[in-house]
Order: sequence, then C-alpha cells, then structure tokens
Amino acid sequence: MNVNQSVPPVPSFGQPQPVYPGYHQSSYGGQSGSTAPTIPYGAYNGPVPGYQQTPPQGMSRAPPSSGAPPASTAQAPCGQAAYGQFGQGDVQNGPSSTVQMQRLPGSQPFGSPLAPVGNQPAVLQPYGPPPTSAQVTAQLSGMQISGAVAPAPPSSGLGYGPPTSLASASGSFPNSGLYGSYPQGQAPPLSQAQGHPGIQTPQRSAPSQASGFTPPASGGPRLPSMTGPLLPGQSFGGPSVSQPNHVSSPPPQALPPGTQMTGPLGPLPPMHSPQQPGYQPQQNGSFGPARGPQPNYGSPYPAAPTFGSQSGPQPLPPKRLDPDAIPSPIQVIEDDRNNRGTEPFVTGVRGQVPPLVTTNFLVKDQGNASPRYIRCTSYNIPCTSDMAKQAQVPLAAVIKPLARLPPEEASPYVVDHGESGPLRCNRCKAYMCPFMQFIEGGRRFQCCFCSCINDVPPQYFQHLDHTGKRVDAYDRPELSLGSYEFLATVDYCKNSKFPSPPAFIFMIDVSYNAIRTGLVRLLCEELKSLLDFLPREGGAEESAIRVGFVTYNKVLHFYNVKSSLAQPQMMVVSDVADMFVPLLDGFLVNVNESRAVITSLLDQIPEMFADTRETETVFVPVIQAGMEALKAAECAGKLFLFHTSLPIAEAPGKLKNRDDRKLINTDKEKTLFQPQTGAYQTLAKECVAQGCCVDLFLFPNQYVDVATLSVVPQLTGGSVYKYACFQVENDQERFLSDLRRDVQKVVGFDAVMRVRTSTGIRAVDFFGAFYMSNTTDVELAGLDGDKTVTVEFKHDDRLNEESGALLQCALLYTSCAGQRRLRIHNLALNCCTQLADLYRNCETDTLINYMAKFAYRGVLNSPVKAVRDTLITQCAQILACYRKNCASPSSAGQLILPECMKLLPVYLNCVLKSDVLQPGAEITTDDRAYVRQLVTSMDVAETNVFFYPRLLPLTKSPIESTTEPPAVRASEERLSNGDMYLLENGLNLFLWVGASVQQGVVQSLFSVSSFSQITSGLSVLPVLDNPLSKKVRGLIDSLRAQRSRYMKLIVVKQEDKLEMLFKHFLVEDKSLSGGASYVDFLCHMHKEIRQLLS
Repeated sequence: MNVNQSVPPVPSFGQPQPVYPGYHQSSYGGQSGSTAPTIPYGAYNGPVPGYQQTPPQGMSRAPPSSGAPPASTAQAPCGQAAYGQFGQGDVQNGPSSTVQMQRLPGSQPFGSPLAPVGNQPAVLQPYGPPPTSAQVTAQLSGMQISGAVAPAPPSSGLGYGPPTSLASASGSFPNSGLYGSYPQGQAPPLSQAQGHPGIQTPQRSAPSQASGFTPPASGGPRLPSMTGPLLPGQSFGGPSVSQPNHVSSPPPQALPPGTQMTGPLGPLPPMHSPQQPGYQPQQNGSFGPARGPQPNYGSPYPAAPTFGSQSGPQPLPPKRLDPDAIPSPIQVIEDDRNNRGTEPFVTGVRGQVPPLVTTNFLVKDQGNASPRYIRCTSYNIPCTSDMAKQAQVPLAAVIKPLARLPPEEASPYVVDHGESGPLRCNRCKAYMCPFMQFIEGGRRFQCCFCSCINDVPPQYFQHLDHTGKRVDAYDRPELSLGSYEFLATVDYCKNSKFPSPPAFIFMIDVSYNAIRTGLVRLLCEELKSLLDFLPREGGAEESAIRVGFVTYNKVLHFYNVKSSLAQPQMMVVSDVADMFVPLLDGFLVNVNESRAVITSLLDQIPEMFADTRETETVFVPVIQAGMEALKAAECAGKLFLFHTSLPIAEAPGKLKNRDDRKLINTDKEKTLFQPQTGAYQTLAKECVAQGCCVDLFLFPNQYVDVATLSVVPQLTGGSVYKYACFQVENDQERFLSDLRRDVQKVVGFDAVMRVRTSTGIRAVDFFGAFYMSNTTDVELAGLDGDKTVTVEFKHDDRLNEESGALLQCALLYTSCAGQRRLRIHNLALNCCTQLADLYRNCETDTLINYMAKFAYRGVLNSPVKAVRDTLITQCAQILACYRKNCASPSSAGQLILPECMKLLPVYLNCVLKSDVLQPGAEITTDDRAYVRQLVTSMDVAETNVFFYPRLLPLTKSPIESTTEPPAVRASEERLSNGDMYLLENGLNLFLWVGASVQQGVVQSLFSVSSFSQITSGLSVLPVLDNPLSKKVRGLIDSLRAQRSRYMKLIVVKQEDKLEMLFKHFLVEDKSLSGGASYVDFLCHMHKEIRQLLS
C-alpha cells in the first residue's frame, strides 16, 4: 500500500464538498443544497421552542419517536414495516409491531445489491469508479476480521472520503433532518475529526477525499443511503469504519486531548458473518445494507424508508437523529467502570479527576481528601476571572464532611495535640496540613493559604530531611493525609466548657388522624426496640445519648420517665402561646436506667388517646418545647417530630391552606415555595443557636404546606420524610426502615463549618441544609453522613499555574459521645491558562448537582421560566465557548461537545423536566416543595440517579449471575414487552412487567399463572424458593442498601393506568408536562450554541 499517495486538495467549508456522484450537495457554509423545502426547527408535535409548551388538557403522550412526517412525505404502506434495528433476541427499540414482518428472500446474498423493487427509477448506482486494490488494502488495514486488534488507519487520506450521509456515531451531530436546512432524506455531514467509535482518526479541518473518487458535479437526484449494499470489492465514501455485522472494531483508542466527542455510543448489534468487508458504514443497522426485519420487532422510527412497491421516486421523510448516535449515559458509566473501577484511586497527585460516582472504587488517601468527601465541578481552575467568565463553567465543590466510608477504607485518624490544641496559621487561621512549607531547618512554616510565616512551637519541632520535608511527616496524619480529625480544646467549646452528650426527644402527634391510621401504635411498638440502637462512639458499650418523650395535638403532654418511678407521669401544657418545659428532672433519661418506665409509657400512649376526637394540631410550640428542654439540660440534640396535618389550631405558627394550582406558570408561583410566615425562620435561628436539630416525619392526607413546615428542618441541618396517605399495611416497611436509619446514623451536633482557600479564589456562595449568620460560617445544629454543603468559588486575584489552588474545609462539631472535634479536609487543584485544560478536567455529575441546587434555590425568588432559561443559556455558553476556543474547525452544522461534558445536555434536560421546574398535572405543591428541599443537600451520587434513573432489565442476564444486570437507557424505546425492568431513582422503585413475559417467569416471581393475574400496584414480592425470585428480591435489597432512603416497590403492568407514573421516569422521552425528549433538547441546544457563535 502506498502511504505517500498524493491526497487531493481539501476544499474549504465555503466551497462545494465532494459527494457521491448523482447526490445532492449537502448545505455546508450556509449554501442551500437542494430545492427541497426546509423543515422548521422545533420539537416533534409542537411549536418552536417545543419544550416550553404544555400540551392541551387531555392530550395523550406521543410515542417517543412520534415525529409525524410532513404531508408531502410518503409513508410505508401499513403492511410493510421498516427494518428493525436490532438482531433477533435483542431489545426491541420501540413498541412491538403487531404486523408480522416479511424477511428478505433467503436466496438474496448480502453481498449483491438489492434489485430495484417496483417501478423505482433505476438510479441505483450512485457510486464512483471501482476502487484500486491499494484502496481495498488500505481499508482492510484499518479493520481486522474476527476480533484481532487493528492498528489505527494511516493518517493519509486513504480510506476517508467525503462526508457520509449520517450524523457521526461519536457525537458530533449535524443539524439533523427535522431541524436543519438539509434536503429531505439527506442527513448532514459526518464530523471527520471524529470517525467511528473505536477508530482513531487524524485531525483535519475538512474531510479529504479518498483516492479513487472524482468530485462529481453537484446536483442530480439524491437517494437515501439505504438503497443497498455496495458491490463486492467496492469502497465506500465514509470513514473506514468497522462494521458491527461483519468485522469487529479495534478497541477504542484515546484521541488527542480536546477532540470532539468520542467513545462508543450504545451497544453494537450481534456479530454476523465476518467475511465481507467493504460495506457502507453501518451504525446499528440504521444505514448501509438493509437488514432483514425481525419478527415482532417494530421499526425504531415510524417513517423509516422501506423497500416495498412504491411507485415513482418518492420524497423521503426527514431523518430523525438516531438515539444510538447521541451520547449515552449508560455507555459513559460502563466505560468508566471498566477503565477506572479496578485500580484504587490514589489521591497523591494534585488536580486528578476522580472516577465517576457510579463507579465502585477504593480510595488511598495520600495528601488530598477522598472524592467521597469533596467533589469539584472542575479540577483545573482558570488562572484569571476573565477566563472563568468566558467559559461560564461554575467553580464549585460539593462537600460531604461526615461521609460514610466503605469498610475497606479507614475513618479519618484522630490527632490529639493536648492542651495546646491543633497548630494553625496565625493570620488566616488555616489548620496544619500537608501543603504547609517548613523552612529554616523546621523552626518555622509558611502558610500555603496566605503565605504568612509562622513559628513552630517547641513541642511540635522536628528536623527536615534533604528534600525539605519533616522527618516525621509520615507519622503525623496532618502532614501526610488529606482528611483527619483534631480533638478540640476547651477554647473551641461554647461558654468555654466541654459539652454534655446530646439528647434525642421523640415528639408524637396524637391527633385523630395519627391514631386512626395506626401510626401511633406502630411507632410506640417500634421505639421499644429501636432505643437499643442509638448511635454510640467507637467501642462504647452503650450510647451516651439521653431520650425524652412528648405527645401533642393542640396541647402538649410531657412525660416524666425517671428510673425511680413505678409508672410514667404526664404533665400537660395548654398555654401554647408562651411555651415552657414543666419538668427538668426525669424528662431526659438514660435508656438502660429507665427502661421499664419507658416501655410502660410506650404501651400506654396508644391506649390513652385511642378515643380522641381532636383533629387540630400545633407545630411551632412543639419545636419550641423541645428546644427549651435541650437548653435547660445544657446540651445539643435532635427532635424527631411525627406530624400529620396542617397546624391550624390557635398558636404561634398557625397556617392556612394556600394551595393554589392556578399560580403555576405565573409570576406568583414562587410564593408556593416560600414559607407563609416569618415565625418559622425565627424559630430555626433559635434552634441553631442551641444546637437543636429537627427531623420531621410527615404523614399527610392532604395539603400540609411542606414549604413552610420544612423551614426548621432545612435550616437546622435536619431531614424531612413524607408518607402521603399513610396506611400501616402498605407503608409500614418504608417508614420503619427510614426511622431506624435516621435514629441510628452518626450525627455531628452544634457544628460550624468554614471553607478556606488559597489566595486568588474565595468561597462566595453556599447551598444546603444549614443556617448562616455571617458570610463565612456555615452553622449546622446537626450534620449527618448523607448531607452535603455545596460551595461556589469566585476569583479575587490571579492564580498561578505552578502553585495551583487549595481548599480546606474545617468542621467543628460535637460527637455522639459529647466530644468536641475538628474534622479537616484538604484538596489541591490545578490552575490553567488554556481553556482546553479546564474543559478536559470537568466533572459533569458535580456540575449538574450544582446547577440543580442553583435552580432550585432560584425558584424562591424568580419565575420558574426565568430559572429554566438561565440554565439553558449557561449550558449553551459553556458549550459554545468550548466550540469556539477548543474544538478543531468544522462545519457549523455539527454539534461538538467536550469529551467530559458530552452528557451535560441529557442531564440538564432531566433537571429542566423535573417536577420542581416543570410540574405535571398530577404533582402536588407539597411534593414540589418536598423535592426542592431534598435536592438542596443531596450528594453527587444521589442527584445523578435522581435526575437520570437506572433502568435494569431482569431476564437478560443469566439467573446464576450475582452481579447487577447492565442498565439500559431511560426511554420507552428500550422496553421490550417480553421482559421485566427495575427502575430506581433513589426515592422510587418500580418493577415494570411486559405484557408478553413468559408464563414461567410470571409463575416464578409472582406465584400466579398468567400476566392478567398479577396485582397492579403490588408493593411486596412473594418469597418463593426458586432462583429467579431469589435473584430479583436480592437485587431489590441491594438497590435499597445503596440509597439513603427506603424505596417502596411498585409493580407496574404494561398498559396499566400506573404506567403513566412509571413513564414519568423515562427521562429521555418527551414528558407529559411538556418537557423535551433528549433528541429534541440536543437539537435545541445546538440551535442555541449556533446563535451564540453567530
């Protein structure tokens, strides 16, 4: 093969490009390529901009690929289905067709061209002259038969022709069919800098032509590329792509940094005959030789071209973007697991991007905090504020100071410096860490945050080795690790005295609703055993936490459970306007000492109030009572509040029903998220000062104004749990599981957190469940291992590439045993002067976590539409800046995304379609307020699965397999009616059962003989002794174990009324509330980027 063969000159983008003889010109550079009518840019079935509109009432949801072709387009006759996209046995890519499809005659070999059918014009030879043998060799050299690894194609023009007529598989999408100004039936050009997944292509500014082709005259009728395969031995005009049906592709090779999107985008179909290279490029069967149809599998697109008896040349429907050709979250997650899940993540190097949150990996702390504690939106920060403004990438860190670690990783070491306390910088008060520089033989150190020179106290002195490092560096956690704890001295305590152990107070609503549902009896029964599992410190035999009990309706009942009493004593406080605690001694007690009295009380409470007719409740006085009790006992603690209804009784904090759906999509919508009265914020502030954290369990049957009731839990670092229409038989498991976990989890009380940064950046904004009385200190009455604080940074000076940027998060808190501690996390980031370095080191999951929190806070003060528009604009600016400054030059018709941000559009669309920003008709105001406060303190793993749920097929993997089945994309097109799927998003868990599931499977799992006998809405699977039942129940248990809240199972049957609820979570599809499908949104995003660039 002659590598030095001359390459024809490359035309610039303004000039006509070489294409197949007899094909229309594609419209590069704004030239119209055809006289065919252009299709306006917009969503399927909808006006432009499609996803801002809500469909009229009663309009049913269109199927995912429901773009009705324009009137001029011919559709295939009903009896003829278009060719499916998967091999037999694969997942169906759309609702199954009821029409039995016809196969191509078996006698017709794949290698020969299809004979023209009917009276189609005989223009079926749109190919250039046959290739030279050198060309065939060149193509073969880029592919290897039967799976052997092939070298990358040579960087001369061999094997690369003019742009192929489909959007690139690897994510540079042209402005496809429906949206751009391309002729019908002709998709726009392929991004040449890309090539096919698995093929490394040379970077060129324009596609060069494969030798052996002559640039044809433009014009002439253009046929779809599905007309038929090439003749044996003919070359094709696209990149030399390995074909799934015939040859296996070489493994993906890394592209040069800053390239356009790469990476395989979706599963390849099964291999067929590995004999005949030289077909047109195929992507999952969507073009190239026509694949025979498969029985029962409908066409992925209703308007795919078919080869039936069509008369005359027919205009083709516009080509929809192939969902398999756009970036797949599933593929990205899978690739990261394969590439980064095997080796431990060692934190010794500055500015390393960690594996994705969806990857299981071990962390070795060697000087930077584990990504379990801190994740950043970018690990390479722009050196100047101008550069940061240009890129628009938010610089933020999601910090989870008390994150729980897997058993294989050690908890942070506790360092005790005695009475002198931890060593700090005299000027900026940063704590000693591995980045501090010791000088003058170890007698002084220079602060890495503010550059101040400090003396080393004599007791801390140590000599330096020849590299300038202390010889004891590896013996001291604070000099060698990214995360560690210091024991705090009395100077770090309130009123300069060490704290008492915290207390838990259980405050139970005993109004008519709570008694009637059986909630009070269930709760009292559970508390008898649960009190043995209060959190304890290290190896302590029993918990140091004391407990107290209050019941209430519109008055409060306090209980004396002193160990010396034979029976508990009740004291009633009816003056709720001026709350006080009627007893001190005997209210907060040690569980083991007072066990008999506590058990007696818990037995009596359900009986005492069994005949109550009191329906009204109070709320603010209850929290005030708990706070006063903790104040009197001089300790911090937590209130567990179990509440059922809107507090309408005469008392401080009385609320009225203000639920009004008419406010949705108006300027007043924000009031639905704001508290009704200022009393709740005032109360929260007092709670924080006392170290009183509130966890709220709500059991509403109707509107309870979650937006107002959740203010105190939100500002004190607590949690809200909501069980709408609670019924013991259905919701008992979920409530008790959440309660057990909530009572047992380790909490830091009376906490203050401060984030320090090195010179050049500073923390400017904070998101999460906490209170701030000044601009720097995050105050938390309580902080558990599930809560995060998100911090945004801005430049206040120029940064230096050599020294990088440093963050130090210091959390001062009281442990469960009453010990005052400081937990320190340090992280060093790189700084860059090139935008490409910023875009190469971003983490999309963290970016989405920040953007969701930013938007969810925005709805408190701005109209929801304005918040959505802000998100879209920011995303477009981020991607347009990359396109303009980092991507290699290419046609404006291509969407080019940075490799590590290629999922930004799909994830952002999920945030935009979420219930808070785009509510459907069925979502309540309370649900929106609940989700809004929940997301505010979620970590990155939780927001990832919350916005893009996991969909797991159950019958594809072998029964004996113990690993989780590989997930599929969250779209209705991926559901096969012969399978079952689990869908989870961290709060909900669905088991979807297809109508054609095998009878044996139904029997094994549900113990009924047919699909019709399965109970829709079932929440517990029967415990059956067979491999499938054990496997599915085991999988459900393992999914629940991964999440911080118990996910209640709902069994959904195909075509059942519950299916609408399930489909709400298929986030790649169009939503009923008017949210765009992924494909539509990607095209909208592309339009926004083009507008910014022009």
